Amino acid sequence: MQATSRGAADRRSVVLTAFDHLPLPLVVGIGGTTRESSSTERALNIALRGAEAAGARTRLFGGAFLHSLPHYAPEQTQRTDAQLELIEAVRAADAVIIATPGYHGGVSGLVKNALDTLEELRADERPYLDGRAVGAIVTAYGWQAAGTVLTSLRSIAHALRGWPTPFGAAVNTLETRFETAETCSDGKVAEQLATVGRQAAEFALVFGAHRAARLAAERSVAKALTPAG
Repeated sequence: MQATSRGAADRRSVVLTAFDHLPLPLVVGIGGTTRESSSTERALNIALRGAEAAGARTRLFGGAFLHSLPHYAPEQTQRTDAQLELIEAVRAADAVIIATPGYHGGVSGLVKNALDTLEELRADERPYLDGRAVGAIVTAYGWQAAGTVLTSLRSIAHALRGWPTPFGAAVNTLETRFETAETCSDGKVAEQLATVGRQAAEFALVFGAHRAARLAAERSVAKALTPAG
């Protein structure tokens, strides 16, 4: 099962002009359920479109892809092609948006298994989700689970050294419907989801600018300390 890449150079003009010299940030979406066209995955798609509108490239790892992942076993040294695809995408990402249904007060096992797989990033220069904005989306059949799981998802992002975006979206599917992949019955909810995507993209630009400035400063210092001749 292939992940979906989106975003294109035709959106380059909407990138904040102060960051025009930086490459378009990559926002990776992780989420969905075992059910095709789930509310969770459709909510995530709206958020990714918000990220694209803010100038980002996006890539989606939806429910079908997550369902293809084996249970993460840290003692095993071999990884499947699907696991490696997810690991490499997140490694290259500037921001991540995670969308999960609320199941019995917690993150779904499907999504948690994908996040557990990111243990493979532990030895990276940017370990886990370090230096990346993390958007959080929860869908649930009622408000109690939505709020509880959103808090849990933010805690997981912190544990992975990510930076949760200021706004996280909780969607009560008892009240809100996603009739198609492109539509949401509640315009306010659609705007909230797009806000998660925009914030992820905008923070990715800021973090990218900071990294670029830091590397430039390190090169300048190294050059200054290098003996002439």
